[in-house]
Amino acid sequence: MVLTAEMLVEQSVINGSMNYSFAPEGAVIICFTSGTTGRPEGVVISHTALIVQSLAKVAIVGYSEDDVYLHTAPLCHIGGLSSAMAMLMVGACHAFIPKFEATLALEAIEQHHVTSLITVPAMMADLISSVRLKRIQKGCDSVKKILNGGGGLSDNLIKDATRLFPRAKLLSAYGMTETCSSLTFTTLFEPMLEASGTSLQMLAITSSSPVKARGVCVGKPAPHVEIKICVDGSYNVGRILTRGPHVMLRYWDQIPEKASNSVEETWLDTGDIGFIDDHGNLWLVGRTNGRIKSGGENIYPEEVEAVLIQHPGVLSSVVVGIPDPRLTELVVSCIRLRENWQWSDDSFKYSVQSNELFLSSTILRLHCREKNLTGFKIPKIFILWKTQFPLTTTGKIRRDQVRREVMSQQLSFPNKLRC
Repeated sequence: MVLTAEMLVEQSVINGSMNYSFAPEGAVIICFTSGTTGRPEGVVISHTALIVQSLAKVAIVGYSEDDVYLHTAPLCHIGGLSSAMAMLMVGACHAFIPKFEATLALEAIEQHHVTSLITVPAMMADLISSVRLKRIQKGCDSVKKILNGGGGLSDNLIKDATRLFPRAKLLSAYGMTETCSSLTFTTLFEPMLEASGTSLQMLAITSSSPVKARGVCVGKPAPHVEIKICVDGSYNVGRILTRGPHVMLRYWDQIPEKASNSVEETWLDTGDIGFIDDHGNLWLVGRTNGRIKSGGENIYPEEVEAVLIQHPGVLSSVVVGIPDPRLTELVVSCIRLRENWQWSDDSFKYSVQSNELFLSSTILRLHCREKNLTGFKIPKIFILWKTQFPLTTTGKIRRDQVRREVMSQQLSFPNKLRC
């Protein structure tokens, strides 16, 4: 149950006292993390954090009283909550659906002339797939602002999204529950710039950058957000730290810190690995707790996934590490194919003249080499994944569950993993 400020005031009046604190630094809500890599944790968020983060979204995304906002994300999730707060602040109209389903969302967009919504990559992919299946595209011209979170959009998803929502400014945000939603923002598509002949693209790391690792650009920090990199090794890549009024007070089960240790003075370790380029953009390389240790080398699944998704036959990919007596961990990639593509055994005689679209382990390994992915990072095993990847309630991949299913398959088929 979520208690609003109004409910607390009402309760205090009933009790005949005003002992409840509404100080800006006081706790306003407890939100739980998505639990993509483990058990969800309760995060205690302050009034200041919720307000300042919502104001940042108003300023950067450009929300206004003319907006009709579709609630695609649950209000128990920090992304949905802070966006809803931003819309309340500007006096926008709110449209609700029971839960996110692509068909329900598209119907609501058409019926209510929705102008704004937020997505995660899985939601965007479902919206695009639903339109393709029905071969209709009504009402999407009303959408003017889309904020994506929970992971970067692939180049193919960006292209498809701009076709589905041609008048929408498409932005992507990077953040987490512990920072009360978004830390950085980047614009992926701007209709006004597109009309003038200027296109925005997610670029690979520029040659001028000294950084050799791959990553995903997540843009620049919001004005009130401080970010620094705690370098673990060479190339200026390291743990991403942040501080400011947006940082959580503490985890729910933690003892509150002394007042002398101000939240705004304490750096929070985000658990992510990345770097800042010469232009002040933050790049994500991977998660600390998702890191695969193989042959003494560190491998971040997100880096490998970003390469695999560039192949036209790959709809989505999840990379995990499974125990291996020689290498410590073995890199395994689970692949979902795009429509009309087929998976073949490596022994299949692949013909370039064939009109059929085939993928195999050999073809994907060659693709990784052509994209200059370092040899030890290339998956040793590829698994065809025929169903949807397991997701959290907010649409994020349950990497821990994928890993368990892969290991279960390994026990069933020790010589050859299959799905």
